[in-house]
Amino acid sequence: MGRTVTVATCALNQWALDFDGNLARIFKSIEIAKYKGARYRLGPELEICGYGCSDHYYESDTLLHSFEVLAKLLESPATQDIICDVGMPVMCRNVRYNCRVIFLNKKILLIRPKMILANAGNYRELRWFTPWSRARWALYTCICVLFSSQETVPFGDAVLATKDTCLGSEICEELWAPNSPHIEMGLDGVEIFTNSSGSHHVLRKAHTRVDLVNSATAKNGGIYILANQKGCDGDRLYYDGCAMISMNGDTIAQGSQFSLNDVEVLVATLDLEDVRSYRAEISSRNLVASKVNSYPRIKVNFALSCSDDVCVSTCEPIKWRYYSPEEEISLGPACWLWDYLRRSNQAGFLLPLSGGIDSSATACIVYSMCRQVCLAVKNGNQGVLADVRRIVYDETYTPTDSRELCGRIFTTCYMASKNSSQDTYNRAKLLAEQIGSYHVNLNIDVAVKAIVGIFRAVMGRSPQFRVYGGSSRENLALQNVQARIRMVLAYLFAQLSHWARGMPGGLLVLGSANVDESLRGYLTKYDCSSADINPIGGISKTDLRCFIQYCMENFQLTALGSIMSAPPTAELEPLADGQVSQTDEEDMGMTYTELSVYGKLRKITKTGPYSMFCKLINMWKEIFTPREVASKVKHFFRMYSVNRHKMTTLTPAYHAENYSPEDNRFDLRPFLYNTAWTWQFRSIDEQVNMVQFFSVYF
Repeated sequence: MGRTVTVATCALNQWALDFDGNLARIFKSIEIAKYKGARYRLGPELEICGYGCSDHYYESDTLLHSFEVLAKLLESPATQDIICDVGMPVMCRNVRYNCRVIFLNKKILLIRPKMILANAGNYRELRWFTPWSRARWALYTCICVLFSSQETVPFGDAVLATKDTCLGSEICEELWAPNSPHIEMGLDGVEIFTNSSGSHHVLRKAHTRVDLVNSATAKNGGIYILANQKGCDGDRLYYDGCAMISMNGDTIAQGSQFSLNDVEVLVATLDLEDVRSYRAEISSRNLVASKVNSYPRIKVNFALSCSDDVCVSTCEPIKWRYYSPEEEISLGPACWLWDYLRRSNQAGFLLPLSGGIDSSATACIVYSMCRQVCLAVKNGNQGVLADVRRIVYDETYTPTDSRELCGRIFTTCYMASKNSSQDTYNRAKLLAEQIGSYHVNLNIDVAVKAIVGIFRAVMGRSPQFRVYGGSSRENLALQNVQARIRMVLAYLFAQLSHWARGMPGGLLVLGSANVDESLRGYLTKYDCSSADINPIGGISKTDLRCFIQYCMENFQLTALGSIMSAPPTAELEPLADGQVSQTDEEDMGMTYTELSVYGKLRKITKTGPYSMFCKLINMWKEIFTPREVASKVKHFFRMYSVNRHKMTTLTPAYHAENYSPEDNRFDLRPFLYNTAWTWQFRSIDEQVNMVQFFSVYF
């Protein structure tokens, strides 16, 4: 046998329950892998049905159609003479497993069920699957009549022994576990580890995944191949690709993290002798390996190498190229928006553009999406070209200019009131001109007056703003009316603006509430934060400001300069001498920087009021007294709990931060609290008194 092996991994933009599309993308990845000389092809987790099927996994149809797709793959000449490793749900003896199905030349070599399930944060795999926990593997009767030529298949925890090497599988979460299977497999002589993932994007997360893969082979030697899903497969997550191949602690091949390519195949040629020589000199590894329990080996009469490969060149290590958080915000949500747009069969987006940081950041993400579309078309992506032609209802259209494309699919709308300033009007207008969106200006005062008039006619009283002598309740109600009118008008214009312009199709309404405002509840329920989707709903205000600076410098959007320098404001209260009298941070009683700290402590560090206070008196000891910290913590938890009910109607948002308060799946909390927090706040007060006592007497 030879010494060099050529292997392929891929990132596929699969879509939950899109069996036709998923099959086509799998076939394409196999064809590319074979064309590039690979003898083994690895795909993402649950690629046949799509990872995000959720409770559809309970349906027998999902299992049936997954087996039907597998049958198509087994029968196809395209899958001959290459080991194919695909992911799908499998039911064995009435228990449902998340599995890899590995086959060669119409024969299933092994069905390997997932042993460590992801069940935290956005993941709920234990809801649908059972982890494999039996001793190694067994030979089970095949349950599907589609495979009449094969009555039994090996099912369980085993490895494949080809003529020239040994391969072992991991599935996503198993890499992240402290007792990853690759540890024992590597000690037992497995030289190639594979991992099929359904791993989503989070800001600043890529290095963690890369470090895990490289460290898996740094201590134990070996080749590690990782595949991942990419794109939006039907919910709030964006799977960010990053397929990679690593050997002996070094990255050998890197796939893209963000792209509009539905199929990306990564191929590398590697020398097995490099693995063997690397392991041979690690005496500590070899001592442990001599005592390890042996894995069952499924013998495969096939080789990944060729006998005459002496002159075959192998791949050298590379340095991983990481994106900055600003680049991630520019690319990840843009790709997510593109998938949502093309798969929802809508004609574009509508955004209420206020001239502030948040809505401007959303507009910049749409503009970035248009740039990515034009670049993909320029690079020959026929799938993107077909999609954009369908979206704009023009079979001859070819986008070359991102501003021109933006004008076709993106409508921005400045909704003024008597409380709006000329500055925000000018900022919104100039930004719309620079990105090329179709921009609409309108005034909502007539609608607001009509609604307040209905209340006055029925109740006989007219509410007033606080500056005119009204109560806090009146002041808030008048602000809410304006905010909710804007939501109604946004949906009206989304449905009818293309019709009024003589163009086909409707528009998706974009929201622009950031993660910090959602956490604090600083938004009106059913205002412009209520939309179809929100690309910035998982991003902090601090990161959005950095992103705006990035767009100003890299997209040459000079209009963003004045937006950056303006204080954040909702402009819902009367102006003072034509100037804004209301600012967000003053309204909230906390800064956006403080909000980010509260959010991370609450969710990531998992602190309640008392523990948060205990941490912050040390973190902020140079700037606040213990009593001031106590006041701030109490105010945050009071406002958070009063407004938690708003999270139940939060617009589906791109998940980008691990402290997101999103109530659907990620952050499961009550929405009716005892907002007095009597026991917790009393504990804080006792601690404050104790700290002050010790500071005086000791």
